[in-house]
Amino acid sequence: MTIKEPLVRENAAPPGRSAGQGFKAWFRKHLVWIALGALLVGLVIFLAIDSVAGATDSRRLSARNPAPDGGMAVAEILGRHGVSVTPTETFEDTLDALATRDDTTVFLFDAQGFLERSQLEEITAAADRVVVVTPRLRTLNGLTDEIRPGGVVPEATQNIEPGCDQDDALEAGRVTAQGSVFSGPVVCYSPRGTGPGLYAETADGKVIVLGSRELMDNQHLALEGNAALALRTLGNNTDLVWYIPGVGDIPASNASPTLNELAPRWLAFAGPWLGFVALLAIAWRGRRMGPLVFEPLPVVVKAAETAEGRARLYQDSRAVERAARNLRAGTLSRLAKHFNLGPDATTEALLDTTARHVELPPTEIRSVLIDFRPQSEGQLVQWAQRIERIEQEAIAR
Repeated sequence: MTIKEPLVRENAAPPGRSAGQGFKAWFRKHLVWIALGALLVGLVIFLAIDSVAGATDSRRLSARNPAPDGGMAVAEILGRHGVSVTPTETFEDTLDALATRDDTTVFLFDAQGFLERSQLEEITAAADRVVVVTPRLRTLNGLTDEIRPGGVVPEATQNIEPGCDQDDALEAGRVTAQGSVFSGPVVCYSPRGTGPGLYAETADGKVIVLGSRELMDNQHLALEGNAALALRTLGNNTDLVWYIPGVGDIPASNASPTLNELAPRWLAFAGPWLGFVALLAIAWRGRRMGPLVFEPLPVVVKAAETAEGRARLYQDSRAVERAARNLRAGTLSRLAKHFNLGPDATTEALLDTTARHVELPPTEIRSVLIDFRPQSEGQLVQWAQRIERIEQEAIAR
């Protein structure tokens, strides 16, 4: 009786094939789906990280900006010391935040001058104190009439002492910053010891102007007394509204006028007629000049025409000196080429050779070719004729 070998099933692994080889085959078979799955997982992770980091703000001196030019460090330190910091991005949100709080300090950084005088007056009236950094003149005028710009801090200045009796400045000590200085009832940190300074305050202490972003930003906060001055200035109240205006805060009435608004009323009636007359003039001139003539390029222009055109340009611009330089350079170049003096020939050698050929003293040749400077068009014409005669005589002999 013959024993037959069992049939090998199609799905059974062939003899000698390991589990690792089977996994490799499966991986190659599903490589596309694995790549798509990995891409989807990476996208989900990216969106999750982006949503977490979405709270950051890249604007300068923003309370959510951890970059060197941001103000997140000051906001975080104030929050740890019991100050409630509320960042706002619109004028309406700022007024709402002020309406729900008493004795609130407003930090204002309007670098582009978006806010109008009426908006600034509303903020000043609703806040207990307004601290503004590097304001424009328009912003400063809307906040107070007691503080005025006074120049800038000299570049060579490193550290500035308080130089005043203001408590916050005295406790903070000297600071390191570059920026603008202001004058007012209370002035501190004057680069010259007296006069305008980086810190200016109204008589009632309601508006404080800081003339440098370096007193508040993350990069310079740890220098000297910058941090102490910023924290004491902003932390006098338990509530702080951190407001950085944007384009959306510009009132709609301040939008740029359209062309229709700028144009006079009579243009609505005269405009169509002027356009019609312009079309008639175009058609008339077009028929008068005839059809366009096409000329193959490149166009060859004669040297005489080029020289004549350049001469007319010199004449129109009264360029007597420039024309004389060109005539002198052309004459000397042609003489040197005619006498085979070479590119290294000196002016003295050229003058001596020319003098021998025209039988004139070298001093006279020099006075005509080199030293003489025509001052008018008449002198230029006479001088050009004279150097032409010398050149012709020298080449003829």
